[in-house]
Amino acid sequence: MKILVINAGSSSLKYQLIDMETEQVVAKGLCERIGIDGHLKHTPMVGGKNVFNKDVAMPTHAEAIAAVIDKLTSEEYGVVSSMKEIDAVGHRVVHGGEKFACSVKIDDSVMAALEECTPFAPLHNPANITGINACKAVMGDVPMVAVFDTAFHQTMPGKAFTYAIPYEYYKNDGIRRYGFHGTSHRYVSARCAELMGKPIEELKIVSCHMGNGSSICAINGGKSVDTSMGFTPLVGLPMGTRCGDLDAGVIQFLMNKYGFSIDEMLNILNKKSGVLGVSGVSSDFRDLDAAAEQGNERAQLALDMFHYWVAKVTGSYAAAMNGVDAIIFTAGVGENSRETRKAICEYFGYLGVTIDDEANSKRGEDVMISTPDSKVKVFVIPTNEELVIARDTRDIIGG
Repeated sequence: MKILVINAGSSSLKYQLIDMETEQVVAKGLCERIGIDGHLKHTPMVGGKNVFNKDVAMPTHAEAIAAVIDKLTSEEYGVVSSMKEIDAVGHRVVHGGEKFACSVKIDDSVMAALEECTPFAPLHNPANITGINACKAVMGDVPMVAVFDTAFHQTMPGKAFTYAIPYEYYKNDGIRRYGFHGTSHRYVSARCAELMGKPIEELKIVSCHMGNGSSICAINGGKSVDTSMGFTPLVGLPMGTRCGDLDAGVIQFLMNKYGFSIDEMLNILNKKSGVLGVSGVSSDFRDLDAAAEQGNERAQLALDMFHYWVAKVTGSYAAAMNGVDAIIFTAGVGENSRETRKAICEYFGYLGVTIDDEANSKRGEDVMISTPDSKVKVFVIPTNEELVIARDTRDIIGG
């Protein structure tokens, strides 16, 4: 079975074609500037075929999908002989609200439910829906599955997801903690259990997904019991450009003083805050490391804040689960920055964590970076959200 995994943004579309017999990626690519002019980079991973990296007209997502199919099946760049070899499509969908606690086969009722969830993710769900409709237009009756970022966190108990505001806002309007990065937390926690040689049902794990967007998840027995992102991906840790947790009174104060509209205020909190706002240098942690090494105090402060918040939230989740067996670092920063991992782990002496510096120097592979005698095991596990989507699609369509 070959499954096409689609991750559609407002003006972009990432994809992978995966052969599920071997779980090997046979081709991957990125469509950019959809609705502007259009560019496609298509990379075959098998068969010695050429890479395609050129401008392609993409007025809408439908043309982008058509371009992808054309390259997947072409003689020069292709990895399949025809569309008939693509058995199903798995779509990443950001927000499923409380309607979806697991992945589902897409039908008219699912599409209607996705539309209902759009107010919860107005920047993301419309793009996901557009990607699904574009695939339908180009691929016809090929079965499709929706895999939700929020679904993994639907196991959180009420004490974790309920906000301390009048309860009718939850009952009537769905205001609660939803959490995101669910497919990533789900993948790395399952992989961690494999590496430890233990059933995930017996483990208490804290998963740290650290990239431009960052979230931490408490996973007890394979189920999410708490997570740092909330009703939106804006809260929790300070991130690349997002503020993280913030006293709501600050928003009122700044709006009153500077006359910001709510849209202007949210733009500041989403795109001009986080480590970018604190440092004044960059949202890229590599730039911050370089600036801090040159004596930039604000860059160092931004890094120190990020390390502190990851350690603080991780510690709170260890308390919430009454213990922790393993801590995982994943995503762009978590997988690649040994300095960040080491700085965070220096807070974990009370957990009996000790780090193997040689192991911590590795990147891009599954590795335990704690010493054998460390009471809590610490792992670096590259995330693979596309594989989670492909596996769910296979299980639903095949089953």
